[in-house]
Amino acid sequence: TNYVTYDLNRPLHVFDADKVAGDVTMRLARDGEEIVALDGNTYRLDAQMVVIADDNGPEGIGGVMGGEATGVTETTTSVFLEVALFDPVRIAMTGRKLAIQSDARYRFERGLDPCSAQWGPEVAARLILKLCGGEVSHVVAAGDIPATRRTVAYRPARVASLGGLDVPRPVQTRILGALGFEIAEGGDDGAWQVRVPTWRNDIEGEACLVEEVLRIHGYEEIPQVPLARESDLPRPALNAMQRRVDLARTALAWRGLEEAVTFSFVSSRLADLFGGVPEALRLINPISADLDVMRPSVLPGLVAAAKRNIDRGQNEVALFEIGPQYADATPEGQTLVAAGLRAGRAGPRHWAVPERDVDAFDAKADALAVLDACNAPGANLQVTTDAPAWYHPGRSGILRLGPNVLACFGELHPRVLEGLDLRGPVAAFEVFVTRVPMPRARAGKARPALDLSPFQPVERDFAFIVDAAVPADKVVRAARGADKALIADVAVFDVYVGKGVPEGKKSLAIAVTLQPRDHTLSEAEIEAVSARIIAQVHKATGGTLRR
Repeated sequence: TNYVTYDLNRPLHVFDADKVAGDVTMRLARDGEEIVALDGNTYRLDAQMVVIADDNGPEGIGGVMGGEATGVTETTTSVFLEVALFDPVRIAMTGRKLAIQSDARYRFERGLDPCSAQWGPEVAARLILKLCGGEVSHVVAAGDIPATRRTVAYRPARVASLGGLDVPRPVQTRILGALGFEIAEGGDDGAWQVRVPTWRNDIEGEACLVEEVLRIHGYEEIPQVPLARESDLPRPALNAMQRRVDLARTALAWRGLEEAVTFSFVSSRLADLFGGVPEALRLINPISADLDVMRPSVLPGLVAAAKRNIDRGQNEVALFEIGPQYADATPEGQTLVAAGLRAGRAGPRHWAVPERDVDAFDAKADALAVLDACNAPGANLQVTTDAPAWYHPGRSGILRLGPNVLACFGELHPRVLEGLDLRGPVAAFEVFVTRVPMPRARAGKARPALDLSPFQPVERDFAFIVDAAVPADKVVRAARGADKALIADVAVFDVYVGKGVPEGKKSLAIAVTLQPRDHTLSEAEIEAVSARIIAQVHKATGGTLRR
């Protein structure tokens, strides 16, 4: 039977006739029925699957695999030969549900020559008699072979119009005839009536016949023709989200990270370190035991790639990937994320710069670079410390825009590093690209020209004594709110705890840039703004100016 399957593409199955109990029937399985197949595994069936059954129950999964109970052994003396036609869709669904890959399933789900149900048992029976001897019983048939001989109207000139190659009509006749097609010329439009052989169920219409002619005549004979070039594009080559992804990719490459492309599925053990996945995201038929669930985050694949690089002597790793991550099996549960990580030393080695390891601030800078490339309103972002559990609780954060989480960043949790046997620290970030609001399009209005002030900016430094628990972002936002029109930038440049600072407090220094638009600032105006900054910081944080 295997020989007939491989030689003639006709799967069939033999049962040990002495092991068959009563009549043999073909029916739909009953929910909950079980069968031990020839591979030794037990399969639970449902009512959508076809079975070959006897009085004892299912003895074979139709079109997929036979059962072990009636299998042929070296002691078999009588065999029952079964040949059938099955619905390709039903066989494909059965094989997928049961996770069975077999030669029979491979052929049935792609469609067979219906006439093989007639000559298939004859060929197999002759082989059995020739090799083993014995006697053949009469054939018991049920059902009718479907009428599958189709006729397709075919115009030989379509080879030139569709395929770009002028093939003479006699050559086309010879090619199609050699492939088993029957041709009847005629018709007012010059079309041929071509009968399709029963074993070619992939032929659907005229274009399929054109392909057959070109395939045999030779694709290499088709002349090269340059594509027409238009002076301008009728529509943008990329949509807004695609442009955003390209800008994010460029920003991360500019910051020195290398792009990686990892699988969208990871191992269960790795996924559990990053929050785990629901049962709906477990693969029924994974390509590997280590790739059995859809990834809940882009980071697991990047962390695994970083470990492989570190294990091979690449001590400084900086990788990023832009791709989907999955929260559940619905389309809404798929989120486009730009994620990355850094491990090892921060920056290149230099005699004038002390070496340091990567930290949460490197990851934050990467995340902010992506958000800036996506045109996120940076001045409105808020930093909170409620990062996911796979980040270090004291060295991580979240970037929010109102209630929306736009990014997470920080050092990975020691528990995650220990589970991966990875040396730390490892700084990582995740930017949820689709959550960044798109700029509002204004009909009829182009982007305004860049308006630079002709007046000199003024920078003033302030150092505040605040509680140790006060986040720097709170001080920055308070200072910026003192005069939103005049204050162009606020940046933290020093944090100090030690001599001269009361216990439980810290000194936080910020640089404030004032940018006038219509005149040069006087000293009195600068002092007035400075006073408002000090008052706003004190009101928001209780901080006082360090003297």
